[in-house]
Amino acid sequence: MIYRETKVYNDGNHYIAIPHTTRPSNKKYKPPAEQVAVVDSSAQENKEESTLSEVESVPFELEELDPSEVDDVFASEDTHEDREEQPEPKPRYATRKELFEEYYKESINKKKAARKRFLIEKMRPYFDNEKKTEEYVIAHLSRKQRNLICRRIRLARKANMHPFNYFCTFTYDGKKHDEDSFRRKFRHTISNFSKRKNWRYIGVWERSPDNQRLHFHGIFYIPEGTMPGELIKVNDYNFNTKRRQITNQNTYFNERFGRSDFDEIKDPRRKGDALAYLLKYIEKTGEKIVYSKGLPQFVKSDIREADIITAMGMEDNKLLLYDDFTCIDEGRLVGVVSPAVLKQLRGCN
Repeated sequence: MIYRETKVYNDGNHYIAIPHTTRPSNKKYKPPAEQVAVVDSSAQENKEESTLSEVESVPFELEELDPSEVDDVFASEDTHEDREEQPEPKPRYATRKELFEEYYKESINKKKAARKRFLIEKMRPYFDNEKKTEEYVIAHLSRKQRNLICRRIRLARKANMHPFNYFCTFTYDGKKHDEDSFRRKFRHTISNFSKRKNWRYIGVWERSPDNQRLHFHGIFYIPEGTMPGELIKVNDYNFNTKRRQITNQNTYFNERFGRSDFDEIKDPRRKGDALAYLLKYIEKTGEKIVYSKGLPQFVKSDIREADIITAMGMEDNKLLLYDDFTCIDEGRLVGVVSPAVLKQLRGCN
C-alpha cells in the first residue's frame, strides 16, 4: 500500500507524514463586524478636570463693578463672541477586534492577570455589562494563545526541515542609520542574498533591555563561498556576562550597518538553543517572525507501507516514518531521505 501525496515534516527527531485527505467545505457568510465610536479616555478625564477647576474657581460673593469698568467687561465679552469656535474632532470608529489588538499591544509587557484586568477595563465601554466584556476578552485571549502555538509549531517545522549553520545578531550604529533605515535596508540586503546566493534565514527583531536599541537575531543558512566580506575575530567586552570575549564579526555588515556577530552552528544542540532563543521573543516583543522565501513546512512525497513504523496522533491521523524512508515524487523514485533529496521534492505550507 502506498499513501499518495503525504505532507512530511520533521519534529526535531523523526520524520512524520500526514496522509492526504479531502475535506469539502462551503464558505460561510460572515457579516461585517460592527464598528463602534472609540472612547477617548484621556480627553474625557481632561474635560472633567477642567470642569471641576472652573466650578471651584467661582467666587461665593460677587464684587460690585465700578461704572468705569463696565464698558471694558462688555468689550471683552464682544471679543469672545467674535472668536471662531473650534470644530469638535470627528469621532474615530473601529471594530471591537481592532480595539482589542491595540490594547493588547499596549499590555504586551504585563503579566497575564494584569493584562486581563487591563483589557477588561479598556473594553468595558463597548459592551452592555461586565460579564459580556469579560467573556469577549477571555475568548480573544484564547485566540491569541492558539495563534501563538501555531506560530511556534510553524517556526519549529520550518527550522527542522532545513540546515542552518550560523546564529547571527545585527545591531545598527546611530551614525549610519536610524531605526527605520536600519529595518528597511537590512531587510533589503538579506532578501537580495536570499534571491541571488540562496541564503535562508529565520529571525526576529528585538530591543535591548537597557538602552532599547533595535537589533536582529536570526539563524542563517549561508552556502559555502557566498559569505560577503571577511569574518574577523574581535576581542571585546560583554556587558551582560561582564567578561571579555572573542566574537566573529563580518566586515561587510559592520561597514554598512554597525555591528554583526556570526556564531557558527556545529552542534545540533546549538541549533535547538538558537530556536529556543527565537521562540522566547515571539510573545515577548509582539514582533512578527521574518522568514526568507524557500522555507516550506512540509515536502510532498508518496510513502510506502514498509517505511511506516506506526500510526500516531489524534485518531491515528499521522504516520511515524523510519529515518531512512524512501522519497517518491508522483511515482518517481527520488531516493533515501537526505537534505539533498528533500530539496528535490515539492514544498508546501
